Amino acid sequence: MIGRLRGTLAEKQPPHLILDVNGLGYELEVPMTTLYRLPPVGQPVTLHTHLVVREDAQLLYGFFEKRERELFRELIRLNGVGPKLALALMSSLDVDELVRCVQAQDASALTKVPGVGKKTAERLLVELKDRFKAWETAPAMFELMPTGPNTAAPVATAEADAVSALISLGYKPQEASKAVSAIKTKGLSSEELIRHALKGMI
Repeated sequence: MIGRLRGTLAEKQPPHLILDVNGLGYELEVPMTTLYRLPPVGQPVTLHTHLVVREDAQLLYGFFEKRERELFRELIRLNGVGPKLALALMSSLDVDELVRCVQAQDASALTKVPGVGKKTAERLLVELKDRFKAWETAPAMFELMPTGPNTAAPVATAEADAVSALISLGYKPQEASKAVSAIKTKGLSSEELIRHALKGMI
C-alpha cells in the first residue's frame, strides 16, 4: 500500500495530477477540496494516498489531509459507493459540510451530487450516521489557496479544464458548461472556476 507521496507537482489537469517523486511520475486522482489547496505546478507537495487495485487497473487517489483520506475510506466501505462517487461527494461537500449533513440527516444536499438519488441519499445518511459519531466538526479547512500572477491559465483553457473536471465528477456536459458560464468573475483559474461552479450547483 502506498500511504504517502512527497514530490514535485509536475502536471495538474483536474481532477488528475502527476506528482514527480525522484524522477518517477505518479498519476493521482484527487477530490476538488484537495485540488484547491495544491501549490502551483513545479512546487513541492506531500499527499496522503490510497491505492485501489482492480483486475484491469491500479488507481491511486491523493488527499491533502489525512482526514480527507479517512473520509474517502469510510465512503468506499459503504454499499454501492465506489471511488468515483466518493470523490464526487467530497468535491461537492468538504469534510465538515458532509459531517454536518449526516448529523442533520439532510438528504437534499446529497441529492445534488451526480449519481445520488433520494433513496441513495437517505441510505447513505443512515449508514454514515453511526460511522460519523466519532468525527468532530471543525472550522472550515478548505480555503482557496491564493495563486500568483504566473499561475493563472488563459481564460479559454481554464474554463475548458473546469468543464472537463465537472464532467469527470459525473455532471452532464450541458450542466457543467452552464455552471461555468454562469460565473461572472473574470480571470479565475480552473480551480477557482470549479470551486465556484460546484458551490453554485449545491
